[in-house]
Amino acid sequence: MWNFSRCISAVLASTLQNPYSSQYYDFKSSLKCVCTLVGYCLMAQERSHTPDTVVYIERYLQTFHRTKDIFLEFRTSKAMRAEANRQDRDVRELMANQRANESRHNTAVKHRRTVDQQRLEGGN
Repeated sequence: MWNFSRCISAVLASTLQNPYSSQYYDFKSSLKCVCTLVGYCLMAQERSHTPDTVVYIERYLQTFHRTKDIFLEFRTSKAMRAEANRQDRDVRELMANQRANESRHNTAVKHRRTVDQQRLEGGN
């Protein structure tokens, strides 16, 4: 978690480095949200806690909940996920049909090449 926190914080800080004036609040809020989440996780992993560390953990958690709304617009709904799954299924069926049509017109050598190519691409 420590390595993850160092990486994610650095990546976000460099990615969100030069916002436009309209993006400044969003960038600052998203960076604060992620940093407080990382801080919370790191503090919560300690084996023992003092009253001070409990206060830190509570502050991290409160700040996270106060700033997490910045990510809500990127959340997918069940309907959106279902539509994406349906489109994925349709594309896979279309590709399978195209491969079937191509294989009917191929010779045995071409068929073997097609099958080998499909294996390399991760297809069926």
